Amino acid sequence: MSYFRPSGFSILPPVVKNLLILNIAMFVITVVLEHMFQSNLASNLGLHYVGSSNFKPVQFVSYMFMHGGFYHLFANMFALWMFGSAIENVWGPQKFLLFYFITGIGAGVLQVIFQAYQLADIQTVLTPEQYEVVVTEGAQAMKNGMNFRDPLLAKFNAIMNAPTVGASGAVFGLLLAFGMLFPDSYIYLFMMLPVKAKYFVMFYGLFELYMGIQNNPGDNVAHFAHLGGMVFGYLLILYWRKKGTYL
Repeated sequence: MSYFRPSGFSILPPVVKNLLILNIAMFVITVVLEHMFQSNLASNLGLHYVGSSNFKPVQFVSYMFMHGGFYHLFANMFALWMFGSAIENVWGPQKFLLFYFITGIGAGVLQVIFQAYQLADIQTVLTPEQYEVVVTEGAQAMKNGMNFRDPLLAKFNAIMNAPTVGASGAVFGLLLAFGMLFPDSYIYLFMMLPVKAKYFVMFYGLFELYMGIQNNPGDNVAHFAHLGGMVFGYLLILYWRKKGTYL
């Protein structure tokens, strides 16, 4: 049985610590602005589809610091601490931070590509009038917390104008890196069931792919963003290995 116990390493290394602080601070600011001023910060900083009137290129970075609720934030921050601390202790702060942002941005890119695929499919059955209604009125409706009654228009508008938020893409990149750095270390599911990291990463990736392909209407999880974090993380690690800079 193998465990990762880095003797003398920091339990809370600097980049992980500052990412935790920044994410928590942004969540508090978002909640305060929403309750006191009815301002939806996630609508401005969350990642919108590139064809939306709400899209801004900076959202490929800012969306990583927005979260949809306390439990969303808690799950991502716990995983960031659990996997990120071990990785930063091995790679150092600069390499860790670069990996975190590349996987997070990459996750956003894959999510947008998947949205483009979804929209192309829906547009084949929309009339020009329906399309124009969504383009002209949909973004503002989403900002006001509303959507169309027609299921097809509602789905089209949600893909086009609902923001993707969360650090999950970058966190899934860290999960992939942990599985490659410490493949025989154990991750305890539900704090009880030990599973080797390499198998955990493999099955979790397959599960996300399955859920993404299923595309259930009531599923609001950005599964392809999660996969994007893992894919870009894997490609970056392969690149580092080729250059001989991977540990």
